[in-house]
Amino acid sequence: MAYKHQWWKQHLLNMAASIVFYTSIPMPYLEGLDFRYVAQYATLVGLMIGSILGILDIGMNYLGVPILTRSALLVSIWIAMTGGLHLDGAMDTADGLAVGDPKRRLEVMADSATGAFGAMAAVVVVVLKIAALTDLEKNRWLTLMAVCAWGRWGQQVAIVRYPYLKPTGKGAFHKQAIRSYKDLLPGLFLVVSLSGLEILLNKQRLLFALAMAIAGIAIAILTGAWFNRKLGGHTGDTYGAVVEWTEALLLCVLVVSS
Repeated sequence: MAYKHQWWKQHLLNMAASIVFYTSIPMPYLEGLDFRYVAQYATLVGLMIGSILGILDIGMNYLGVPILTRSALLVSIWIAMTGGLHLDGAMDTADGLAVGDPKRRLEVMADSATGAFGAMAAVVVVVLKIAALTDLEKNRWLTLMAVCAWGRWGQQVAIVRYPYLKPTGKGAFHKQAIRSYKDLLPGLFLVVSLSGLEILLNKQRLLFALAMAIAGIAIAILTGAWFNRKLGGHTGDTYGAVVEWTEALLLCVLVVSS
């Protein structure tokens, strides 16, 4: 019994470490947090972020907040909850890819200053999310949970499939946490189950549920593959870019399917 208790306690501590690492959600001080395994819980953290956003959306709708204002507030809170971690990665990645010389791209991405292409990338991502959310009217809470979870599952795919380009950095230890495709299965089961929940809630939404699952898998995988093709691998910045672009593109696809 003592071993079982210790096992669950370690998982809870690892989950807490993942929340601390990936979000700005206030957490009580906990001793013994090990950040080496945070990537294993990334999809679950995404589900938690989406759940909070969904609850806020339901609350604002109850208060009569118009859908466009609601969507803009949600995206703003979305960014704040992650401390802009993933959006910053998307911006740095855009600045790096804008450089013609492939050898200088990592150097530019490491620069803390934001360039024009990074700023434009941030604007595009934010506008796409707000516009797509505004056009989604049914089960927005479930959609928010799904896109946040799929974005972080895409990050996990990039971690296991492609080489890490820097010897050090915030994302370097992610390769130790996710070593094989088996490590992707828990997150995949979690996000696909959301499509099953969509069908249970409304059988007439079968097309939407299938699009949520199929497009989620495709976009999550292809986004990481595209960045790998451009850079020959991944960094912590591109992991963030995978999250942001998967979320934004999946929202756009779901608008068409709704």
